[in-house]
Amino acid sequence: MERVNSSHDSKIVAYWDCPTGIAGDMCLGALVDLGVPLEYLIAQLQTLGIEDEYQLKAEKVHRRGQIATKIHVDVTAEKSSDHHHHHHHTPARHLPEIENLIKQANLPQKVQEWSLAVFRQLAIAEGAVHGIAPEKVHFHEVGATDAIIDIVGTCLGLDWLSVSELYCSSLPTGGGTVQAAHGRLPVPVPAVVQMFSRRQVPIYSNGIEAELVTPTGAAIVTTLAKSFGKPPKMQLEKVGLGAGTKDLPIPNLVRLWLGKKESEKLDESETVAVLETQIDDLNPQAIAYLSESLLQVGALDVFSQAITMKKSRLGILLTVICALDKIAICENMIFQETTTLGIRRTIQERSILKREIQLIDTVYGQIRLKVAYKESINQPITVQPEYEDCAAIARQHHLPWRFVHQMALAVWQEKISLDSRAILS
Repeated sequence: MERVNSSHDSKIVAYWDCPTGIAGDMCLGALVDLGVPLEYLIAQLQTLGIEDEYQLKAEKVHRRGQIATKIHVDVTAEKSSDHHHHHHHTPARHLPEIENLIKQANLPQKVQEWSLAVFRQLAIAEGAVHGIAPEKVHFHEVGATDAIIDIVGTCLGLDWLSVSELYCSSLPTGGGTVQAAHGRLPVPVPAVVQMFSRRQVPIYSNGIEAELVTPTGAAIVTTLAKSFGKPPKMQLEKVGLGAGTKDLPIPNLVRLWLGKKESEKLDESETVAVLETQIDDLNPQAIAYLSESLLQVGALDVFSQAITMKKSRLGILLTVICALDKIAICENMIFQETTTLGIRRTIQERSILKREIQLIDTVYGQIRLKVAYKESINQPITVQPEYEDCAAIARQHHLPWRFVHQMALAVWQEKISLDSRAILS
């Protein structure tokens, strides 16, 4: 696979799909499986100056019938059987020592920034668990050689693939216990729980009683992933499979999806919440008051419809459209101001036109107009004078509202024509 370069009209995006969790060596395996040359990683990692502490190897392995790439970071010192927690007799470095290694290495700028951020995230989590400053963290989990290779190597691979945006699936919690430097710990281990909490990672149990997300894997995705959950919209081009060490009931793999995301869109879009409830025992005046209140707190739209409910009772279907961060305040207001016992909620994506307010001068005064257009062609699609401005002029001068509305459109059109002629001349 040739090195990927993002064109001006698209960018490379990647998505970690982690049905059995994620660890640092699995990240590296998926990247090599996608085509990142192992020789390139070895050469770049040598600039860290710790090449006498490890050997980096890759092999093709099968996990429940699927072939994937397994990366081995063989530490030259004596090591224990628990690879994920890095219990080796290698230097247990403090965070400043690791940061100096990375800063002094001849790494691409983006790789250096990512690597430093990942280690900082990991040290903050470990420090929070033990009640010490990140700079004072002195654990094998943070300073072991294979953790450094996993993290810096992953950043090198993502940079080689020209990844500009990284996303990650929800993560499984695992279960049971694991032996660590400070004794036996519950899974997920405290540092991983800290990182889950800091990024509000969506988690779930897949029923597997094992350590599925390691501190190194958690640090990588919670630092670099833009968001967690469903994969982003992209043109999928290739998938790399990185193998884990353990034999699990389902294939122990992390899948790295690589594709292109178009940067130019004909229409702008946004994700909104649609809240609905039907009411048959409320004074309609309360709906009018509620509608005004919802718009004041930021609802995008509020409307109601007459409906026939069970037992032929007449009722009202109330619908509220709002941004995701307004769901709680809108729902609380609906419960407070109505007699409803439940609210249906759906998350939808809507296409929207870019809009702006323009001001025009008429013989009767100023009127605001809402102008909407497609940003890709920068051409107005709809133009609407503001109702309140037209109504105020109509009342003041005893004119029909419709006359004022049409006059405002005519003045705006004349202004646009004059501007166009001025540009052409």
